[in-house]
Amino acid sequence: MIFVFTCKDKPGHLQTRMDNRPPHVEYLNKLNAEGTLKFAGPFLDGDGKPCGSLVAVEAADLAAAEAIAAGDPYAKAGLFESVDIRPWNWVFNNPAA
Repeated sequence: MIFVFTCKDKPGHLQTRMDNRPPHVEYLNKLNAEGTLKFAGPFLDGDGKPCGSLVAVEAADLAAAEAIAAGDPYAKAGLFESVDIRPWNWVFNNPAA
């Protein structure tokens, strides 16, 4: 099942994001190589600066999705103000369909 993480950065934590971006990208590349990552990218604020993340992964259940989210270097660095994890049904433009 696909789970989508909607992550909101803590205000004023852009430097935390930038400092942890290389290990975050490495983590997502690892998930991608395993076939776990479906898509990902940052939300942008009014100035075009990253202010959150949208990540979709394939996971067996909510507990597995939560473990993936917790393993993200951004989460470990305390970047996020909130993380919402929900199951998602990819209906339109699903490349696997």
